[in-house]
Amino acid sequence: MSLSRRAALVYAGAAAAFGLFPGAARAQIEGVAAAPEAGADPKAFGPERHGLSAFGELKYAPDFKHFDYVNPDAPKAGSFSQVPPTTSLNQSLTTFNTLNAYILKGDGAQGMGLTFDTLMARASDEPDALYGLVAKSVAVSGDGLAFLFKLRPEARFHDGSPLTADDVKWSFETLKAKGHPLVAQTIRDLEAVDIEAPDSVVLRLSKHRTRDLPLTLAALPIFSKAYYAKKSFDEATMEAPLGSGPYKVGRLAQGRFIEFERVPDYWAKDLPVNIGQNNFERVRFEFYRDRDVAFEAFKGKGYLFREEFTSRVWATGYDFPGVREGKVRRETLPDLTPSGAQGWYFNMRRKKFQDIRVRKALNLAFDFEWMNKNLMFDAYKRTWSVFQGAPEMMASGKPEGAELALLEPFRGKVPDEVFGDPVVPPVTDGSGQDRKLLREAIALLKDAGYAVKDGRATNAEGEALTIEFLEFDPGLDPHVSKYISSLKVLGIQANIRLVDAAQYQQRTNTFDYDVISRRMSGSETPGESLRQIYSSESADRPGSQNASGIANPAVDALVEKIVAAASRDELETACRALDRVLRALWTWIPAWNKGSHTLAYWDAYGHPTEKPRFARGAPEIWWWDEEKAAKAGVKA
Repeated sequence: MSLSRRAALVYAGAAAAFGLFPGAARAQIEGVAAAPEAGADPKAFGPERHGLSAFGELKYAPDFKHFDYVNPDAPKAGSFSQVPPTTSLNQSLTTFNTLNAYILKGDGAQGMGLTFDTLMARASDEPDALYGLVAKSVAVSGDGLAFLFKLRPEARFHDGSPLTADDVKWSFETLKAKGHPLVAQTIRDLEAVDIEAPDSVVLRLSKHRTRDLPLTLAALPIFSKAYYAKKSFDEATMEAPLGSGPYKVGRLAQGRFIEFERVPDYWAKDLPVNIGQNNFERVRFEFYRDRDVAFEAFKGKGYLFREEFTSRVWATGYDFPGVREGKVRRETLPDLTPSGAQGWYFNMRRKKFQDIRVRKALNLAFDFEWMNKNLMFDAYKRTWSVFQGAPEMMASGKPEGAELALLEPFRGKVPDEVFGDPVVPPVTDGSGQDRKLLREAIALLKDAGYAVKDGRATNAEGEALTIEFLEFDPGLDPHVSKYISSLKVLGIQANIRLVDAAQYQQRTNTFDYDVISRRMSGSETPGESLRQIYSSESADRPGSQNASGIANPAVDALVEKIVAAASRDELETACRALDRVLRALWTWIPAWNKGSHTLAYWDAYGHPTEKPRFARGAPEIWWWDEEKAAKAGVKA
């Protein structure tokens, strides 16, 4: 199985704001770069442009009609239903108790982003490109610290009230002051939002701002200032907020399902960024606390679309009548996005995980080869890099040239392995308990001060080494249970603690755990996101994605090199150096990955022949096919 369905968290910053998508062929059409323009007047704005990207490269010309990957004639009909595939900010995979998905409190409902518009919208066939939505154009100052957005006068909220620069200003200032800590931290270098006119707003950034901050801001939701005049933004609530996007909240049952209804007179439905998209009359998310129950519901048409994350189910579970009768289709689509750092994270805020020898010993006891063969039908490959799936950013060989120059100041301050071939997880003999590796693990624990007494690894203070794996879903129990049996050989007492989604959210927000499983999915153009996951400043911030509590000066410095990179070559070099250091610190147990989407759905849908390079495409550009639906015996 994959960790994705269980505890997937996207990188913060631009990636979280507008999705995850790695590199494509470099663009042909000039856009506005998020970086300063050499030799330009620092305060003067350049020409107005229709798009924005990290390095100024855009695929689509100003007069483009629609994105290449959509069907511009897709019908507007039917419904799309699924269980939540990933989470972001305060969302849960198994429940929800608030429609405010942009604060720390509560479990946010999936899909709320469908109800809000943004200044610009992403293109899913480019690595980091945005095109005008609420904003018809953007211009950047010569120093790259001010961005002038001209708004479309026709932009409207669902109640018909105009969406103005005043709403943009209020939204960004409120998110910075009261939004989820991940959002607030990401946009902290937004110094001011100046209103030039009702349809013009200038975002002024700190000179320390990250390269991707302008893209992040352009992809943030815009709220109605008037709506919140008598309401508190930072409270959990089941009242649907006023939006301006292609959908609005429809029927729901707290913790069970939520529907979003297409807005027929949506003000932006004919803009190029929306043609061929948002094709369903209803988009619905179903919530189940048990994955087996969820699968049974799919068999019974309780929902119609499913991305399968459990290899056992994919290999053996799809032999039910709907499949045999040809009413359920299965497709495997390439997933070209970086799979990122997927695995189990040690909470190094706790003393027992602060010794690198202990963390390395725990890695030696993990038998991926046995698990892949016996539990996962050999469907996966081992993950070893924090940038897995983005080869240009993954360390390889010994560091040299510019990469070595970045690392030299830390020689003697980071593990010596940093200056050799990059660390990779051990390869076992596949027996389930590789004796050679377990002997090495015992030796490391002994060096760290742990001796096995009465079958328990105990230090000089008499403290036994114990581990609790915190989970909210039992899907990984077979894998963790097998791992626990190997830990027992080392004298380590371990157990799985299964809690409900709300308690899991609260405990992870406050770092009350030993080990958690998580997938940190990434983008091809990382920046501020890395501060959220690996920097010292995020280590103790409630709600932070820094699951391991990493607080390392070398990591901090390399993250800042990535953030400040002026070219893609500089970015990739600094990423390789960071990858090398993080792998040598052994702060996690890398899990596994696969480069595909395994999809199953009741055959009621149509979709373009090729999916966009950097997105799954469903439901955004799929559509309802009435003829197919009738044959499959399903209704919208």
